[in-house]
Amino acid sequence: MNLRDLQYVVAVADHGHFGRAAAACNVSQPTLSGQILKLEADLGVRIFEREGRAVAVAARAEPIVEHARRALAAVAEVAAAARGARDPLAGPLRIGVIPTVGPYLLPYALPALIRDLPQAPIAIVEDLTDRLLPLLVERKLDAAVIATDPGDRKLETLPLYDEPFLLVAALDHPLAGRDKVAPDDVDPKTLLLLADGHCLRDQAIALCGHDAARGAAGSDISATSLETLLQLAAAGYGVTLAPRLAIDGRRGAALAGLAARPFADRAVKREVTLAFRRDTTRRAALVRFAASLRAAAPAWLTEAKPPPAAPVKAKAKASRRMRRAAAKR
Repeated sequence: MNLRDLQYVVAVADHGHFGRAAAACNVSQPTLSGQILKLEADLGVRIFEREGRAVAVAARAEPIVEHARRALAAVAEVAAAARGARDPLAGPLRIGVIPTVGPYLLPYALPALIRDLPQAPIAIVEDLTDRLLPLLVERKLDAAVIATDPGDRKLETLPLYDEPFLLVAALDHPLAGRDKVAPDDVDPKTLLLLADGHCLRDQAIALCGHDAARGAAGSDISATSLETLLQLAAAGYGVTLAPRLAIDGRRGAALAGLAARPFADRAVKREVTLAFRRDTTRRAALVRFAASLRAAAPAWLTEAKPPPAAPVKAKAKASRRMRRAAAKR
């Protein structure tokens, strides 16, 4: 058994087809099929159930496939560690982004990232937080831009920015005539929410009260995008909560029919962070990524506080200087 065998196993499991798996591995189908049969004979276990052209992982072999994935991920980490030892800023970065951040932040961030990390091409994966975090833990992503606490001791975060929420309604809505609004001004029966799984949904419910989830105007709507909610709000179907970047980037027809009002309480905001594994070998590149992204974001975004490591080190150096001075006396 060798790494190539494990690659074949994972490819067949992912593609569910020997021909497509062989193409993905750049080998002929007979070569791949022969190696799989040899590996099954060596292990004494049938890994795949074959039904015509369809292939599925045998129930008893699922742990084998999972261990194969882990072994390949570990090998990839060895290669990444070697690259990092040569140049910590070189090598691809796989970054996850939640849907309520990606479309609005990336136009600002990508040009700066290409300039600041020329040897680290960025691969973007957009998905919900609950799907990105497992990919991060499983080492399929290097980091993820999220707006909630990851809640996993294996992960840590770098602050990126604080983003205010705006209440968005049709131009003829009563709240559209106000300069500022308060959470209590929002009628839960008119609140449009994203589908379950979106952190923006949870944040809107937390802001407007848990009754908002039951009485929301969009309770019978499964909207998976913020753009859908904004269009519904413009049509007078209700009101919704939107991060400011989603509104500030809109021009002309995209903004037609919408009124966006800030909340009087400046605490009505979300903290956007970069989450990554504590044991990552790409820390230097991710720190550069975070700094580049913060610098590229619009100036009105509240700058998040930097990590406390630098001040602590500064205090430690000052303390050592004071001890040396005392010793000289």
